[in-house]
Amino acid sequence: MENSKQLAQRFKDVIIDGKWIANTNYKDQISGIDWEQATQKIGSLNSIALLTFHINYYIKGVLNVFEGGALEIRDKYSFDLSPITSEESWNNLRDDLFNNTETFFNHLKTMPDKKLEAPFVEEKYGSYRRNIEGMIEHSYYHLGQIVLIKKMLSEKNGGTS
Repeated sequence: MENSKQLAQRFKDVIIDGKWIANTNYKDQISGIDWEQATQKIGSLNSIALLTFHINYYIKGVLNVFEGGALEIRDKYSFDLSPITSEESWNNLRDDLFNNTETFFNHLKTMPDKKLEAPFVEEKYGSYRRNIEGMIEHSYYHLGQIVLIKKMLSEKNGGTS
């Protein structure tokens, strides 16, 4: 399970507590902003809230498979965020991301290494490892967007970042 533990930690690093790759993580970036900042748009870019939903959507979908369920997520629904209209709804989205990350981490760190090479749901989706590594890479991609959007919002609103 050594490979599983390493992948689990890499996954947790990008969302919860890592600093090694990007010197930040989702928790650092989204914990300090309010719902109005999270939903504010810059041009045609996605909002921070929408990107948070998007990443959480995939985590929940893969987590469902880890827990014995079907792969029910579809790309076309991955940006279908219900409107965030209060601090409570923003906090709920953030908490959901962090809770799902912890659960995902706990499943992954105990996954037998042999399962990492097994087909993920169907052969066409590749292995568990490929999907988990893709989840990590996808998360870093959108983390970079969140960092840039946050800087742009700060500049737009007269602050500095």
